[in-house]
Amino acid sequence: MEVNWRLAKKRPVLEQRARILQQIRAFFSSNNFLEVDTPHRIPANAPEFYIDAVASEGWFLHTSPELCMKRLLAAGYERIFQICHCWRAGEEGHKHLPEYNMLEWYRCHCDYHQLMQDCEDLICRLCENRLLHWQGQPIDLTPPWPRLTLSEAFSRYSPVPLRTALANNQFDLIIDRDIEPQLPADRPLFLYDYPLEQASLARRKPGSPDVAERVELYIGGLELANGFSELNDQNEQRQRFEQEEKLRRQAGKTPYPTPQKFLDELAQLPPSAGIALGIDRLVMLMSDTHQIEDVVSFTPGDL
Repeated sequence: MEVNWRLAKKRPVLEQRARILQQIRAFFSSNNFLEVDTPHRIPANAPEFYIDAVASEGWFLHTSPELCMKRLLAAGYERIFQICHCWRAGEEGHKHLPEYNMLEWYRCHCDYHQLMQDCEDLICRLCENRLLHWQGQPIDLTPPWPRLTLSEAFSRYSPVPLRTALANNQFDLIIDRDIEPQLPADRPLFLYDYPLEQASLARRKPGSPDVAERVELYIGGLELANGFSELNDQNEQRQRFEQEEKLRRQAGKTPYPTPQKFLDELAQLPPSAGIALGIDRLVMLMSDTHQIEDVVSFTPGDL
């Protein structure tokens, strides 16, 4: 039988991927983070309308390690990170895989502004000359990186106001069609302060009851990370989960159980912030690769 040349030719990028993972671990270790390992198969994910989990013998493969990691925070772990596989049903394309690698980290006693600083520090550690080239576009990584609120983004780039887009169920369409393509590609960008409806686990912004302290990082126009100041109010979190589950059922989606143990322990969670960063997309950027399937060993079609 002939050598699988499609797999063999991935070796340079897979070697680069391994070096990136080593550097990520070194970065968090040097900043006094504990690497943790939580279960991949769990009884309940956070019920979110736009995220569908993969069923596993009555339980589910996790769509994110966030619930277990926040339970660790509630138990007194103050700085933690994890690199793990996650699963989301129905996500596949040149930037999406149904099974993908995620980096998540959490800090106590801070908010989403610290996460933005962490992202700058981490990416600059990985690219010390502070310059990336991705798909013919040079990207200047010199901090501080620009920041743009969702309200400002809609004012600049959207054909309709933010609240109109939400009322007409066009928020995601306009983000994908009108806003993301116009974001600057030559610099990283933090898009932050999302509508509360688009951040079911994030804390309300003080003084702005309709806004959540959520941030997304874009580099080269590619969405790379999503994080927020954590909601730690049990009652409000339960109400938001119930609303998300109501929307899921109205749309005919699979009903999800309530993550009761997470809610029970949420009152012990101190003020905290956490963020998830896509490892596969990061490797795409660092290796100047356009297709996500080229930076992983195997995709579902290879098996």
